[in-house]
Amino acid sequence: MDLMKTVQDLIRIPTVTGNRTEIMRAANYIKDSLKHTDTLAEIFESDASPVIFLRNTDTIDFDVIVLGHIDVVPASEDMFTPVIKDGKMYGRGTLDMKSFAAVALNTMEYVVQHKLPIKFGVILSTDEEKGSLSTEAFLKAYPSIKARIVLDNDVGGDITKIVSKCKNPVFVKLIATGKEAHGSTPWDGIDANELLFKTWQNIRKIYPYYAADLPQPQDTWFDTVHFAKISGGDVANIISNHAEALLDFRLTENSSVENLEKNLQSCLEKGVTYKIISSSTPVVMSEENPDILDYKRFAENIMGKPIEFEHIGGATDSRSFAVKGSTVIMHSGSGEGMHASGEYVDIESVKQIADIQIKFLEHLAENKR
Repeated sequence: MDLMKTVQDLIRIPTVTGNRTEIMRAANYIKDSLKHTDTLAEIFESDASPVIFLRNTDTIDFDVIVLGHIDVVPASEDMFTPVIKDGKMYGRGTLDMKSFAAVALNTMEYVVQHKLPIKFGVILSTDEEKGSLSTEAFLKAYPSIKARIVLDNDVGGDITKIVSKCKNPVFVKLIATGKEAHGSTPWDGIDANELLFKTWQNIRKIYPYYAADLPQPQDTWFDTVHFAKISGGDVANIISNHAEALLDFRLTENSSVENLEKNLQSCLEKGVTYKIISSSTPVVMSEENPDILDYKRFAENIMGKPIEFEHIGGATDSRSFAVKGSTVIMHSGSGEGMHASGEYVDIESVKQIADIQIKFLEHLAENKR
């Protein structure tokens, strides 16, 4: 497989989350790219977005699975034409994460063609950017699926770092209910916007505000929240009787949703309630895990430089396997501009991730012979 051509071909397909036509076009491209091998390729469809499921075995009890996604956030039309300059490839999805979806296809081809004696699979979702409902539907259809090791390349932008911890994303809706009145007589009403703001201020006493123009914390491994969306009121001269806010909490493994709820309850002003929209679980891997250390050793040998462990606030779909006891190895190539107009990936890092995956799988296969 021509790895970098595959990357470019995928980027040219504008698989913005929700664009089912283009997503299916990309899914069929992926399926066709492996038809010269004995890969079992399935496009799993449900009420949610499709999932591409590739494997070299009939079983759903895997030695190794690669998890990823092929959907992207919206971008200008020109960003779907990849541009290579100074060792970097620019375009939507270069870093997040079509380059590494292509790596997974390259690895699948290698495993099948070289008949490595490992049970290997690839799962690529198509709505990760909006909550991975497709992954949830897929896992419900395959409730017994498991893997000893999960390779997750959707975690960052620095090949010199292996992620050992991810936070738990918890999304909360605040709902404030007031009393409508004319804007000239506020004493006749109860402003839902004010109730929301007061609750917001109470929350900030527990979860402080951070921004680029403020002092930066030295250690970022603590709970955070940002106010993702706020709405309230319809017209200027009416006291709002309803207001809502969507909050994005990121909790470490030292916290719990139950404790978050206690904190929220203590912050609510009269007339304000909350609802947990979604929650997950943090992914925490031991930095002494033998499989992770083996992978790290191969990566360092290929790169010729040391790799460090790091913690990130972002979430990962691999949490679905972590709760089943899988060892999750979270490692990605280098780049910048994820979700931004200048998104790029370092081309050499893509090739290195591909080499690392293959060397690691060869090592696992050798141990099974």
